[in-house]
Amino acid sequence: MRQAGCEPNVFSYSILINLCARSKDWKTAVSLLREMPNAGVQPNVISYNAAISVCEKASQWKKALSLLREMPGAGVQPNVISYNAAISACEKAGRCDEALSLLREMPDVGVQPDVISYSAAISACEKAGRCDEALSLLREMPGAGVQPNEYSYNAAISACEKAGRWEEAVSLLREMPAAGLRPNVVSYSAAISACEKAGRCDEALSLLREMPDAGLSPNVISYNAAISACEKAGRCDEALSLLREMPGAGVQPDVISYNAAISACEKAGRGNEALSLLREMPSAGVQPDVISYSAAISACEKASRCDEALSLLREMPGARVQPDVISYNAAISSCEKAGRCNEALSLLREMPDAGLSPNEYSYNAAISACEKAGRCNEALSLLREMPGAGLTPNVISYNAAISACEKAGRCDEALSLLSKMQEDGVQPDVISF
Repeated sequence: MRQAGCEPNVFSYSILINLCARSKDWKTAVSLLREMPNAGVQPNVISYNAAISVCEKASQWKKALSLLREMPGAGVQPNVISYNAAISACEKAGRCDEALSLLREMPDVGVQPDVISYSAAISACEKAGRCDEALSLLREMPGAGVQPNEYSYNAAISACEKAGRWEEAVSLLREMPAAGLRPNVVSYSAAISACEKAGRCDEALSLLREMPDAGLSPNVISYNAAISACEKAGRCDEALSLLREMPGAGVQPDVISYNAAISACEKAGRGNEALSLLREMPSAGVQPDVISYSAAISACEKASRCDEALSLLREMPGARVQPDVISYNAAISSCEKAGRCNEALSLLREMPDAGLSPNEYSYNAAISACEKAGRCNEALSLLREMPGAGLTPNVISYNAAISACEKAGRCDEALSLLSKMQEDGVQPDVISF
């Protein structure tokens, strides 16, 4: 630190510590802070705040707290900036209890929380899924002499969104102008997402359409939430319309936009459009992912287009996309519907080699494929194999196996399976009987 003709001081050290924030080099920041007394320089509140801030940016919440706790012993009184940086460090690390504890401690040590303190704590509650506490903090702020800002409201709206409380999310959005605040794109996007999660498609679309009147341009998050709301509501045409509208609104669709639209087509049984969207993605500068492919395979399965479903599954590794259990399940189900038992069984057996563990759906589709092909022994073998694979047969598994016995004229085995269902705690339904 010391150069010819230049004596280090608290100002120069604080500048160097602050510079560490750019690279999130918390170790160097702390090392400089520790070096100061040996250089005859007493750290002050600015030095400590700079070091805590670097730790916050580097996601080192424990070190940030440690520095805050160390300050009084070093003869330095923490101020609101010290606490805010520590609360923010806890918020980023998902340490909600610690963030709230720091907020509550501030008045006891003579430090008045400000809007940053509260907003960071509300955000910590939001990340932890603690909606009631987030709302409680927002309501507490005016009584503590702190005026909420857009960030405070946005974090609270997002907390409602995560909790599926769409009415409260929209209510907070409507309350902002009365509090002297102008909702921004984040406010609207969180409220639209809250409506989407709650299955309130009309409300989500209404909010999206309201944004330009409020002087706001929807962004990709706004559109994605609205497209997903249409997908969940089975409103495929509207989902596709929104996707097509995005470029004209200056918004580039991303993989989430396309995935929601493909899924909407899949749910509507519109296999051609699902495949068309998948093929369009690379030319739109969007790399399909496993969700894109799985939704398209499922669309082919619903449309009884087995060859295309299998072709997509085989295409995935070449597209640098690793198939998952959902991809395989959709392909197995496609083979089952097409009466292609051998291919269904081959896919089931291939899954472990692909690093995947078949689930109940995988086995059920394969058992059903055997049942349709009149291969009773293989259906029964798969049913008996499930517990060894850590899976519990359900009513669908048993029904398919019973049906296989019925088709093979093996009455005693069908009745035995019916009894075993009840012994295993699986409730037979009308199909079983």
